[in-house]
Amino acid sequence: MGLQGNGSSDPKSFNFLIYGRTGWIGGLLGKLCDSQGISYTYGSGRLENRSSLEADVAAVKPTHVFNAAGVTGRPNVDWCESHKVETIRANVVGTLTLADVCRQNGLVLINYATGCIFEYDDKHPIDSGIGFKEEDTPNFIGSFYSKTKAMVEDLLQNYENVCTLRVRMPISSDLSNSRNFITKIARYEKVVNIPNSMTILDELLPISIEMAKRNLTGIYNFTNPGVVSHNEILEMYRDYIDPKFTWKNFTLEEQAKVIVAPRSNNELETTKLKTEFPELLPIKESLIKYVFEPNKKTAEVAA
Repeated sequence: MGLQGNGSSDPKSFNFLIYGRTGWIGGLLGKLCDSQGISYTYGSGRLENRSSLEADVAAVKPTHVFNAAGVTGRPNVDWCESHKVETIRANVVGTLTLADVCRQNGLVLINYATGCIFEYDDKHPIDSGIGFKEEDTPNFIGSFYSKTKAMVEDLLQNYENVCTLRVRMPISSDLSNSRNFITKIARYEKVVNIPNSMTILDELLPISIEMAKRNLTGIYNFTNPGVVSHNEILEMYRDYIDPKFTWKNFTLEEQAKVIVAPRSNNELETTKLKTEFPELLPIKESLIKYVFEPNKKTAEVAA
């Protein structure tokens, strides 16, 4: 099977089909395409309905397909614990169907997946700098959401046309967005304080478009290099945004009492992505450049 790809960098030579119009990443992708002059269409078909996906591909004739659809649960992944069939339908059946339709049509599929399928263990201790690699077997199935994501990632490895991007705790410069990890933890009554790999969307989403242009496939840990802890982020939030901001910490054991499903905490190894995109910034530098500096409140405003 020959994958389509023209090797061109001319935006006019690309035509993207994007799934996830109403989602956060899907919406940002459309804006990026607008700013880069890339033609795109949002898919109207439902992922689990094969004939509707085939109709989309036939109508749009895309050069590449992006999947930013699927369910994460509202207000959080605990929703998936009580909606298991709906979660399977969207995250497993839907994603596999889309990958299969793309393969049938010789199209690369850029699939926004999750890195929340690992947790620190004896071989990857907290603060050790030893991250999970792309080829490592997921070891976190504490939540049903993560379980379905690990299953589908494993199956997708058999599709040579798929590029799986493991996103974690996504952050953007839009601090009014309730899906933004910074906005989430700033509103929590209490937060745990654990270093994690995270994804700065303002820096990484443009890279995902470039990955499509290069027809890259396989799994990529799609986070900024290094880790940052909840407290480090909230300290930056206080220093740059709100000098009066305060927060309280609690332990994982205390957190477990107020959530239905355990959460994943891990560090992902980013050498593979960094080799392809050497300009990729470490997580703390990216946070300052793309999130906190643009949102910085001046002393006059603060006063």
